[in-house]
Amino acid sequence: MTGQRKHLYLFVTLAIVIASAVVSACGPTPAAPQATTAPPATQAPAPSSNIGTKDNPIQMYFVPSVDAAVIVDSGKKMADFLKQQTGLEFQVQVPTSYAATIEALGGCKGNCVAFIPALGYVLAHDKYGVTVGAAAVRTGLTYYFSEFLVARDSNIKSLEDLNGKKWAVPSKGSTSGYLFPLYMMNSKNIKPGEIVEAGGHPQAATAVYNGSVDFATVFFSPPDMPGGKVWTVNDPPEPPYPFKEKPFADEKNNIHVDGWVLKDARVLVFKTAPDILDKVRILTLSDKIPNDTLSFDKDFPKDVRDKIIDGLIAYSKDPEGQKVLSNSKFYAWNSIERVDDSFYDQVRGMIKILGLKDQDILK
Repeated sequence: MTGQRKHLYLFVTLAIVIASAVVSACGPTPAAPQATTAPPATQAPAPSSNIGTKDNPIQMYFVPSVDAAVIVDSGKKMADFLKQQTGLEFQVQVPTSYAATIEALGGCKGNCVAFIPALGYVLAHDKYGVTVGAAAVRTGLTYYFSEFLVARDSNIKSLEDLNGKKWAVPSKGSTSGYLFPLYMMNSKNIKPGEIVEAGGHPQAATAVYNGSVDFATVFFSPPDMPGGKVWTVNDPPEPPYPFKEKPFADEKNNIHVDGWVLKDARVLVFKTAPDILDKVRILTLSDKIPNDTLSFDKDFPKDVRDKIIDGLIAYSKDPEGQKVLSNSKFYAWNSIERVDDSFYDQVRGMIKILGLKDQDILK
């Protein structure tokens, strides 16, 4: 073998050895992994948020429809009970008006609950996405009425007699005190005269008592009737006059007379005007109005919302809680009942028929 051929032979042999070594070191190319479906890992649900802590307490808003000091005291008692039931922290807030309450609730980011009336709820829902959790229950009902008050000796006998008469309302943002009565009168082509915003239901009733207006519209809650009879819309709203006995108030500020227990807006005036039943009578009632709401801002976690609703139902069954909730100087709730948004469609219909805008109500 010549030297040139020998060198060529050695080079080829060496190349074959190196190539074999490389292939052996790398091994065969692995096959592509096959997709498999593994069962999902079981995980505990993550907490919905950090609301209800000392650093981020749940804001509990109340509309200032009755005495603010009473609201704050009652609200704190409610909050203390809910804390025991749920472990959540609450902070009671009483804004200066209906409008301020709705604006505050609309600006919340998942940590606010509010006790607001039907009209306020509809506006808050449509404007800010606020959701309803429950409706108030009073005397077993989730709805209530307006009452038209006139002087006992007035010659006003029907709604039609209110044409041109001076009218006291709690405020133009009040569902029972203004909007439903306005809706009723509009539907009958009744045009009242001057409208006075009295500043609350007690003040509107007092305006009739003092003779400064011809009539007022305020809330009506069904009375307890003699013999345990359950009041219906076909029953009179109060006992026949003149009374057989002198009216008196109980610890809940309801008025007892002739076996009846009255709970309408006049009870809020009885302490300062114990003869109000002798001076002021109910002319008529409105159609049914859905009760006040327990509402939550749009980002409020559902699981926490359910805890609060359950806690308030428990509070209504607690003797001390019932005393707070049912006090007529507070909101006179007996309990709450879960409802959804459709429960307030009648209020939406009223707003549409009256052609009301936000600015007409949130003054």
